[in-house]
Amino acid sequence: MTILVFGDSNSHGTMPLAKLGGVDRHPKSARWPDVMAQALELEVVSEGHPGRTTVHDDPIDGAFKNGMRALPAILESHRPLELVIIMLGTNDCKARFGLRGWDIAAGVGKLAQVVQASNAGPGGDAPRVMLVAPVPVEESGVLAEMFQGGRARSRAIAPALRDEAARLGCAFFDAGRVAHVDIMDGVHMDAAAQATLGLAMADAVALVMKGE
Repeated sequence: MTILVFGDSNSHGTMPLAKLGGVDRHPKSARWPDVMAQALELEVVSEGHPGRTTVHDDPIDGAFKNGMRALPAILESHRPLELVIIMLGTNDCKARFGLRGWDIAAGVGKLAQVVQASNAGPGGDAPRVMLVAPVPVEESGVLAEMFQGGRARSRAIAPALRDEAARLGCAFFDAGRVAHVDIMDGVHMDAAAQATLGLAMADAVALVMKGE
């Protein structure tokens, strides 16, 4: 049984940044997808790409940051997948995109529909999908200007994404209920938050796999 985590820098394990351009990463065992994998004793493929958006080409960082461009190939390369967990939306909160929480949730929903239309699950069926509202950002530290207005935008994602998950028949989890970003940069999680999220996600995924 294999689970795919499709996310951004917080799934990649990027450490809170003291300066722009930092690439430090939490050890593999400390990243939330790996904490979850150990708790579940299942194979988890972590596809966390720093800067990844839901469905938007980034005019500064590049079109390859667009999750919609990457997802179909990733589904094919890792199939069969029992479950696909999508935790995106943080980078959509950047000031350069000017999106609302509803817009961001709709972008995540488009990705969910790609999974649901695929043959990446067992027996050529579609995998199950879980949509995770990312941990809300704070406008602090070196990323404060980049994420100007992001505090409000990010907090609007969870309620909109809950509705989108219900509409599409996907499982839902709100990461902001259990974890917080580090105020050093206002976007990334420290090791303790990564571990807390990984264990909480393990419990949530266990329920999904039981059909609850």
